[in-house]
Amino acid sequence: MSSTLKPLDPTRVELEISITPEEFTAAQDAAFRALVRRAKIPGFRPGKVPRKIFENAYGTDGILERALDDLINRKYPAAVEEHRLRPLDSPTVELVPTEEGEPPRFKATVPIRPEFEPQDYAGVEIADVSEAPADGDVDRALEQMRRDAATLVPAERAARLGDTVVIDYEGKIDGVAFDGGTAQGQETELVEERFIPGFAAGIAGMTAGETKQVEATFPDPYQNAELAGKHVVFTITLHDVKEPELPELDDELAKRVSKLESLSELREEVARRLGETVKHNARRRMSSELLEKIVAANEVPLPEVLVARELGALVNESRQYVMRIGGTWEDYLAHSGKTEADLIESFRPEAERRVKTTLLIEAIAGKQGIQATQQDVESELAALSAQYGQPRERIVEALRSNHGALIDGIVRTKTIDWLIEQAKRRPPATEGPAD
Repeated sequence: MSSTLKPLDPTRVELEISITPEEFTAAQDAAFRALVRRAKIPGFRPGKVPRKIFENAYGTDGILERALDDLINRKYPAAVEEHRLRPLDSPTVELVPTEEGEPPRFKATVPIRPEFEPQDYAGVEIADVSEAPADGDVDRALEQMRRDAATLVPAERAARLGDTVVIDYEGKIDGVAFDGGTAQGQETELVEERFIPGFAAGIAGMTAGETKQVEATFPDPYQNAELAGKHVVFTITLHDVKEPELPELDDELAKRVSKLESLSELREEVARRLGETVKHNARRRMSSELLEKIVAANEVPLPEVLVARELGALVNESRQYVMRIGGTWEDYLAHSGKTEADLIESFRPEAERRVKTTLLIEAIAGKQGIQATQQDVESELAALSAQYGQPRERIVEALRSNHGALIDGIVRTKTIDWLIEQAKRRPPATEGPAD
């Protein structure tokens, strides 16, 4: 055995890797042959410099350094395989002091997945959520398609909720205008849920050419914390009123809004997609409660390298969100009153929860023998091909460097589905369709 294993804690081990004198000599010889090919010494052709002359000119440090690198690159993977380790990251390597004349030894500190026995994961009690569309959902979806395909026509009357109007507006809080509260010639559909309470309802009843003050209140909490709960007065001038003219719910509409030829085909497709969406959302809600309870019932050692990766992912998610809303990272930090280090530390509980959840799902999948079959992979590739409108071959090529993530995702989904099937479902506290 050329290496020994010493556990440091549940998430780290130490490998001590021995090297024989013959291996050390051979590695130095190979290192010299590689280095001498680039040596430039007057009177000698490249690659033909005697070793003694090379060492007099360049020293021995370069040979030793390359030899040691080559040895650890060869011996470390063999030691990992010998002890059947699953490293989570590159090792931290150091030389072990030895007596003069002895070949060196290495110590490699390796982060690993912890081994533990998952507890209390089968038969968890969760709220039952219907996985089928409610009566009338398909009809409501088709009616929404009619509204989306509607043509706007002038309405010679006062504005109503559901109309589309063209307005100028200026909002003020305590008599002072605020950023984002002013617009000219804004085309606006009067749907109350899309605006702060009171805005759309206040415009309803106005006629073209009329100017009016409309009072509204920002909800609390609100995405812009500075506006949360504030009372605002909008001065609104209405220029135009249009109402939607809905098309007939028939085969022509089906052709217009899809690639299908008839209303009956469209209804079947809507029912299929709606069923998939409702089931997906129902499973998401049930799995959220299920995993929360399993995580609370288990103690899991958390490898710091995995937590650090999740912290990086959370910071990246925050950066992308700030960019989407048109801000800068520096302004975001200034507004939050935190340094980036403070922000990272505030993300730690969520990062640890994500890592713990992932490790638990992996452990449960291993204990139950849940794996991704070739049929599972083909089904996932087919779904991705349909989703992105790309041939299977192109999807396979795009995933070539990320095949492991595809497999992990399939196993995760199958494991959560298995946990939901094993769960004890109680009637929900309030009845209603899935989100």
